[in-house]
Amino acid sequence: MDAGSSVAVTEAFVRLYEAGLLYRNQQLVNWSCALRSAISDIEVENRPLPGHTELRLPGCPTPVSFGLLISVAFPVDGEPDAEVVVGTTRPETLPGDVAVAVHPDDSRYAHLHGRQLRHPLTGQLIPLITDSAVQPHVGTGAVKVTPAHSPADAEMGARHGLSPLSVIAEDGTMTSVCGEWLQGLHRFVAREKILSVLRERGLFRGLQNHPMVLPLCSRSGDVVEYLLKSQWFVRCQEMGEQAAKAVESGALELSPSFHQKNWQHWFSHIGDWCVSRQLWWGHQIPAYLVIDDHAKGDKEDCWVVGRSEAEAREVAAKLTGRPGAELRLERDPDVLDTWFSSALFPFSALGWPQETLDLARFYPLSLLETGSDLLLFWVGRMVLLGTQLTGQLPFSKVLLHSMVRDRQGRKMSKSLGNVLDPRDIISGVELQVLQEKLRDGNLDPAELAIAAAAQRKDFPHGIPECGTDALRFTLCSHGAQGDDLNLSISEVLSSRHFCNKIWNALRFILGVLGEKFVPQPAEELSPSSPVDAWILSRLALTALECERAFLTRELSLVTHALHRFWLHNLCDVYLEAVKPVLSHSPRPPGPPQILFSCADIGLRLLAPLMPFLAEELWQRLPSRPGCSPAPSVSVAPYPSACSLEHWRQPELERHFSQVQEAVQALRALRATYQLTKARPRVLLQSSEPGEQGLFEAFLEPLGTLSRCGAVGLLPPGVAAPSGWAQAPLSDTLQAYMELQGLVDPQTHLPLLASRRHKLQKQLDGLMAQNPVEGEAETKRQQRLSVLQMELSKLDKAASHLRELMNESPSSREL
Repeated sequence: MDAGSSVAVTEAFVRLYEAGLLYRNQQLVNWSCALRSAISDIEVENRPLPGHTELRLPGCPTPVSFGLLISVAFPVDGEPDAEVVVGTTRPETLPGDVAVAVHPDDSRYAHLHGRQLRHPLTGQLIPLITDSAVQPHVGTGAVKVTPAHSPADAEMGARHGLSPLSVIAEDGTMTSVCGEWLQGLHRFVAREKILSVLRERGLFRGLQNHPMVLPLCSRSGDVVEYLLKSQWFVRCQEMGEQAAKAVESGALELSPSFHQKNWQHWFSHIGDWCVSRQLWWGHQIPAYLVIDDHAKGDKEDCWVVGRSEAEAREVAAKLTGRPGAELRLERDPDVLDTWFSSALFPFSALGWPQETLDLARFYPLSLLETGSDLLLFWVGRMVLLGTQLTGQLPFSKVLLHSMVRDRQGRKMSKSLGNVLDPRDIISGVELQVLQEKLRDGNLDPAELAIAAAAQRKDFPHGIPECGTDALRFTLCSHGAQGDDLNLSISEVLSSRHFCNKIWNALRFILGVLGEKFVPQPAEELSPSSPVDAWILSRLALTALECERAFLTRELSLVTHALHRFWLHNLCDVYLEAVKPVLSHSPRPPGPPQILFSCADIGLRLLAPLMPFLAEELWQRLPSRPGCSPAPSVSVAPYPSACSLEHWRQPELERHFSQVQEAVQALRALRATYQLTKARPRVLLQSSEPGEQGLFEAFLEPLGTLSRCGAVGLLPPGVAAPSGWAQAPLSDTLQAYMELQGLVDPQTHLPLLASRRHKLQKQLDGLMAQNPVEGEAETKRQQRLSVLQMELSKLDKAASHLRELMNESPSSREL
């Protein structure tokens, strides 16, 4: 609604009107009586009903029955005992019937072709017409024709020259056309009155359960009515053909490619787009009605369009041949469909129409809405308008993500109680508020009970506050190439914890840098230790993986690369490894420079997926001397893999991965002997000379990361120290851990026995289960393997502790 967007919206409307692609006409529109406005196709929720269903609707005093087929008799004029029975699910539209239709080949009605029928309510004569669109095997094979309240009937009425009769008003009450006995009644109250009259006149022929699809307004919950309204429409057929051909020719690429089928179907069935809305908020339509007090008769309304009233007045003067100052103009009070202005957003955001668009800046366009259908609708509107206004396709690729479902893979539905409002995930919400939202909806009592119970089960404590960045990151972490996306709150909460981890990491880094820190140029950065070189290599690899994943539009690969670097490389490894180094006095200059580069580049890599967190933290970093810092991380240069390639050391990374495996093994050994606080000495012994040299460069970080004391090397062939715990790290590498003075065998043996008893009980329980098929059996076998391995470790530890008890103190010395 800002000035730039308003100018773009007005300009687009005027250009489309002048090109003959935008016109005003009386046509059927989707109408929400509760909103008193036309609504978009995408705002119509087609709800399938299995049969008789009662719903509470806005403005209606009692529940309304749907899913019933009412049979009504239309007497044949001139034949007292002859009648044509039609079935309808909407008896309130009977006053608007102008004909009854049958299939021309239906032999049951061949003798009645061209005859007149008596309307069951008004007694007026209406024709029996034949039309091939009627399905003779459905119901009685005869259908009522109500052109003013049914799209299909409107087409049929146009083919046969039938005049539509509007019997439902904008507010959902019956019009004066229906007569005084119905005028002003709510349409669903009028329904019951109509049925009573039909019974009284002996023209009611029964009702039965009838599965149907009920169109509901997704915003108000009211039943959508199809009303004849004078509105503004965009001609879409020719533009739709251009959009379809663009995908066929490859000029526009949709990713994933399976969306092409829906795209082609959508544009092959596209109708003219009603852009008028009767809402109090929005972009007011720049059209003016010329009020001509001198005009007489049934002259059509005269509408003019202009970027301003002055421009519209000039147009009106030329059109009427009268001085503009004498004309009285009334601006259309309606506003434009939100999709009209939102489809222009990518253009207006880049300065159109004042600035020439740089179309290359649209690639790639990444969108995160809830469902591919909604995205196709929005992008389709964007292509329609953008192609016409710019003279070319607005972009060459679009990235469409999958439909967001609940954690069980079910489509989100109010009746299931599994709808996740993004705002509730971002800000958090109490269970009570979630339940109140259900009660404020239009669910029937049975559905309300089911939905409320589901909410209490899924969100017993409500939804915790997760934040925008956590939700965005979670959505991006799912593969966009699949058919659906199962979203769970626990995943978003995990992403929030990841955000907290990044925040704490930056707080530590900023504390290390201090107020007088001066960053070195990235090209001058030189690692002073193998661990420094390793983290820079991992950072360069992360930039490369992000770059490749963005180019292939695999957002999940971007999130995985960033998660691995920030959490597993920087926080879990490098920060912990350099903490002892940073405590030295004087502090070495290398690690702070490394930390700054990790923070600066890491946040710029993170910014597209976590813009708020990245912005807040990046602004706190000191700026490099001699260069003007970008005003925002969102416009700072995105890290280029090519510029960081000189940091890559794949061989070093492979070596350090072996060090990390040793760290995990030593931590597991400490846990087996419950060395929670002790820092035991460690010796490594390898039968391969080259392998021993590999570990020699990482002895200090190995001890730090494994939470052990000093780590040394035991030459090949030298006997292992007596009484030390042993663990194989590989076929060629052994680790020995000091236990003397750190473990009391008499205290720890009962603890090991207790742990063994618990694990054995779990193992016996799994072994007693009958084998099953599929993923469940795979998980069971994996768990069995883990338990057996843990039991083996405990048995080995217990045996070693008993040996320690039998040894003399002197024999346990190194």
